[in-house]
Amino acid sequence: MNWIKNISETENEALLKFPVYVSLLAALKDSKLDEAEKKSAIKFSHIKTYSCDPLLTSFYEAADKVFEKNMLQLDKDLPVKNEERVTAIKKELSNLEKIVLKLGKDYTTVMHRSMKSFKEHVSKAHDNVLVDFIFPMPIKGLTW
Repeated sequence: MNWIKNISETENEALLKFPVYVSLLAALKDSKLDEAEKKSAIKFSHIKTYSCDPLLTSFYEAADKVFEKNMLQLDKDLPVKNEERVTAIKKELSNLEKIVLKLGKDYTTVMHRSMKSFKEHVSKAHDNVLVDFIFPMPIKGLTW
């Protein structure tokens, strides 16, 4: 089953920005998208093309082609102030959720799981390998 068949071309283009919006929101824990988060998100987008659930392979192949361009454009277009930026991103994610629901239950479930992994990956862009080695288990206040 092709995930695109249930949505319009405009909705498809918007949906390809889903991982970018999730990445930008995850990066806001320190108020802005920095170089480490940007690189981490771009690399993870590429990795997702071959490590995602098979239902999303064609989605991630298409999203990866425009990921960096979309990220730079959205980062530039979104409000600069943190609160306004969060509000704008959440509004877009709400709109994207309506599109995701059109894909059907299987796609929706897999897409949500995948976007959660994007958020977690970008959120950890500043994690240190040494910290992960010394504290392999998450410790609130220290490693998260």
